[in-house]
Amino acid sequence: MATPTLDPNAPDYTRRHTNLADPRLGACVVSCSDEFFAPRERLLSPEEPVFISGKYDDHGKWMDGWETRRKRGPGHDWCVIRLARSGQIAGVDIDTRHFTGNYPPAASIEACRSADDIPANDVTWIPLLPTVALQGNAHHFHAIDSDAAWTHLRLSICPDGGVARLRVYGRPQLDAAVGSTLDLAAALHGATVIAANNEHFGAASNLLLPGRGVNMGDGWETRRRREPGNDWCLIALATPGVIHSVEVDTAHFKGNYPDACSLQAARVAGGTDASLVTQSMFWPELLAPQKLGMDAEHRFDTMAALGPVTHVRFNIFPDGGVSRLRLHGTVVEP
Repeated sequence: MATPTLDPNAPDYTRRHTNLADPRLGACVVSCSDEFFAPRERLLSPEEPVFISGKYDDHGKWMDGWETRRKRGPGHDWCVIRLARSGQIAGVDIDTRHFTGNYPPAASIEACRSADDIPANDVTWIPLLPTVALQGNAHHFHAIDSDAAWTHLRLSICPDGGVARLRVYGRPQLDAAVGSTLDLAAALHGATVIAANNEHFGAASNLLLPGRGVNMGDGWETRRRREPGNDWCLIALATPGVIHSVEVDTAHFKGNYPDACSLQAARVAGGTDASLVTQSMFWPELLAPQKLGMDAEHRFDTMAALGPVTHVRFNIFPDGGVSRLRLHGTVVEP
């Protein structure tokens, strides 16, 4: 699985919010007007889009995204996405990478709330993103101004064409009462990785996904360290809480798992990504360095009494790969 790469000018919401359209969290495209050249499922693929020269299928040139046939009448094409969880949307990325002579000139996004997988015909669709111009082979980042929580989106492309990926960054609606226990580091609850020193072989955000990793590419893996120090990533928890147990899963990592890991944590309010990285070096230790083994689940129940925290710094020594990180804790008042 390729490590996601973002436009260097990508807005903060791409790092500080969960991609609610990630199929690994449960999102899917439930209907569309057409998918003649490339199937709708590819629109939400977590992997980076690729272009394979000379690759064709029965319908024509193989493209890594959703692509409709050339429209020869009035109207436009569309697809409906069921989000992984109802949530507030902060921004989107309509990605047309590798679509050059076949991208749509424009697109818009509407949203609704529905208990059905496929919203009924009489559901009310609310405009979230008015019609915007698109370019070929480019990211299109657009902030969304809405306080409501939505379950479905409808992406309309005008009139037809192909889109490589749609990312929908937002905050899942978390129904967790104060005093309840949950995985504070789960992406499905709203936890996010806001910084990592290295993600050469695998994205740190994979740590927060549900289930066990499907292979070595489905985890966080850094390059081989050739200098002093250790690798780390910084995680914003889904909600403030008191962490009482930690699970570190090195599934599939055998000759490249870290020798040890530790956690630092703090309760912070605000700050930029850069400032939090600097501050995190001096956060108190929550979990002292613990030895890790290959391809195994590790549970740690003894840690410092730091009280409620909002962020953790996950350290691995000196480098390597980890599949998943679980931080079980008790929810406190924000």
